[in-house]
Amino acid sequence: GPLHVGHGRWAALGDALCNLLEAVGYDVDREFYLNDYGTQMEVFAASVEARYLELAGREVEFPAEGYHGSYVRDIARVLMEEDGGKLVDAPPEERRSELGERAYRLMLERIRESLDNFGVRFDNWFSERELHASGAVLEEIRKLREEGLAYEKDGAVWMATSRFGDDKDRVLLRSNGAPTYFAADIAYHLNKLSRGYQHLINIWGADHHGYVRRMQAALEAKGHAGVLEVILGQLVNLKRGGEPVRMSKRTGEMVTFDELVEEVGRDVARYLFLTRSQDTALDFDIQLAVQESMENPVYYVQYAHARICSILRYGLGRGVELSEEVPDLQTLRRLGEEEEMGLALKIFEFEELIRDAALDRAPHRLTRYLEELAAAFHLFYNRHRVISDDAELTAARLFLVRCTLQVLRNGLAVLGVTAPESM
Repeated sequence: GPLHVGHGRWAALGDALCNLLEAVGYDVDREFYLNDYGTQMEVFAASVEARYLELAGREVEFPAEGYHGSYVRDIARVLMEEDGGKLVDAPPEERRSELGERAYRLMLERIRESLDNFGVRFDNWFSERELHASGAVLEEIRKLREEGLAYEKDGAVWMATSRFGDDKDRVLLRSNGAPTYFAADIAYHLNKLSRGYQHLINIWGADHHGYVRRMQAALEAKGHAGVLEVILGQLVNLKRGGEPVRMSKRTGEMVTFDELVEEVGRDVARYLFLTRSQDTALDFDIQLAVQESMENPVYYVQYAHARICSILRYGLGRGVELSEEVPDLQTLRRLGEEEEMGLALKIFEFEELIRDAALDRAPHRLTRYLEELAAAFHLFYNRHRVISDDAELTAARLFLVRCTLQVLRNGLAVLGVTAPESM
C-alpha cells in the first residue's frame, strides 16, 4: 500500500543517519527491502481484481481479508483505463496474475515517487520474491540443516536459535513446504554480507521488536555475531492545533505520507520528523508546521541562514571585501562581546556533535543543536551590527557569521533540508 506517515519518519531517519555516517568517514549504501512475496501479495492481487471487475459492472465477492483502501480502487481504475477491460473475461487465474503484476509495478512506482519527492533515494531496491526465485531461501535452509543448525520436527524444519540467545527455536520451513518470512530474512541478510558489507543497520517499525533477537541469533549462528543493528522507529501522532488528526478530509481515510508532505512541504516534514529520538512517539502539529514564524523550529533555523546571506549581500552592495581568508589574530581579538563568544563557542561544538550523533545513531541531537546555534546567532544579530565603519571589527564579525552560515548549511544538509538564501 501507499507509505504512511510513520514510513516517512523512518525514511527521514534512515537518510539522515546515512548522511551522518558518511560525514564521519563511513562508506554507506542505502537499500530498500521489498516485501513483495507471499500471502500479502496474493491478497493484494485478489483485492485489485475484485475492484477491477466491479468497475466492469460485475458482481463479485470481495476477499474476506482484502485491502479496502481507496488506493486499491484507484489502481484498478488505472489498470482498467490502460487495457479497456480486456481481462474481464479472461481465465480467472490468468486475470489475477496479470492484474496483480501490473498493480505491483504501479504501487512500486508510486512508492519510489513518494520517496523521491521527499529527497530520499536508495542505491539498491532488493526484491524478496527475486530472492525466492533464485533458490537462495531453500538453499540456505539446506545449509543450516547440513551445518547442524536446523532440524525437523512435526513435519516442519526449525532453526535452533535458542542456542544463540533467542527465547525459543523458530520455524524455517512449514509443514506444507512453504518457507517462512524468517527463512527469507536470514537468506537476505546473508546475501548482504556476501556483498561485502561489514555492518548492517535495519530500521523497523516498533511492532517488530520481538523479531530482533531471533534475527541476531540466526546471524550469530552463522558466525556473524554483532553485525546486525536494529533501530526500532516509533509512530507519528498527527495533530492540528493540538487536536488529533485521524482522517484525511479528501479520502476519509488515514492521512497518507504524500498528503502530509504536500501540505507542509518537504523541508518541514523532514526536519520535524527528526526533532525527537526515534524510540519515542512524535507529536507532529500540522498547524505549527505551516507557520512562517519563529515558533516553527524549521523556519527559525532556515531564517538564521537566510539572514546571514542577507548580511553578506548588504556587505557586497556597500563594497565590503568578503574574504575567504581567516583574519589575522589581531582582527579576531576584536571579538570579545558576550554574544560573540557565545556564538563562537556554539560553532566549536559542531564537529564533536556530528561524530557523537553518528556513533549514537541520534540525528535528533543535530536539530536541537541547530536551533541552539540559530538562537545564538539571532541574539548576536539583534545586539550588534555586523557591518560598520570599523573595518577591522567588520572583518572579524563577517568571519564569525560566515562560519555560522557554513555550519548551518552543513547541518541542514545532513538532515536533508535546504538552506534558503532569502525568506
